[in-house]
Amino acid sequence: MAFKTLSAKAAAALDKELMSTGAFSIDQLMELAGLSVSQVVYRVHPPNKGNRILVACGPGNNGGDGLVAARHLRHYGYLPTIYYPKRSKNELYQRLAKQLEDLEVPFVEDFSTAVTSTDHIVDAVFGFSFSGEVREPFPAVIRSMEETKLPVTSVDAPSSWNIETGPPESGLGSKFHPDFLISLTAPKPLVQNFKGRHFVGGRFVSPAIAKKYDFEIPEYQGIDQIVEVGTGGGKL
Repeated sequence: MAFKTLSAKAAAALDKELMSTGAFSIDQLMELAGLSVSQVVYRVHPPNKGNRILVACGPGNNGGDGLVAARHLRHYGYLPTIYYPKRSKNELYQRLAKQLEDLEVPFVEDFSTAVTSTDHIVDAVFGFSFSGEVREPFPAVIRSMEETKLPVTSVDAPSSWNIETGPPESGLGSKFHPDFLISLTAPKPLVQNFKGRHFVGGRFVSPAIAKKYDFEIPEYQGIDQIVEVGTGGGKL
């Protein structure tokens, strides 16, 4: 059975509904998303495989998910480092950054240099709302993730990919194929072009919402916030 996926437009509408009739706050949704991301990293790269995690955060919600994930990873025993060059002035993001600073999590300004002293990269730069060109300073980040031999986990979408069609046909991002992907709430159409290990995280969606947007809620086990699934459908 093939996955039912959410277009960028549907994903935006779903988020809006979750924060209106669903009665969730953006803080809650970001916390749950970041928790899911942290569980994927723990699943695929436990601390004994190398506990240095470089988290690349964009200026929007995807970056916020990365900040939350980094906090959880710090509490799991990892040593996260944050690349967050376009800090938002929004109070929520400022609080997330302050929480990390209080945990003595370092923020770095040079992503390419930071890559040389880490064990795993979390790509939380661009999410489902991304379109158009990759703007500075993120082209260098995409290039580093294309070229690295380190494992990369992308949050909701590999940064630079088109949400509907996947990687660019040429140029920046065309050779970016992360090892791991966590789809938040539900997979996006780009998963048809993803070849790595694929997870879904969204253990908060009501059956009514899932029915309205025509996607399946995976069978989460125990206290897990994530489920590993194939890129074409079905639990692994």
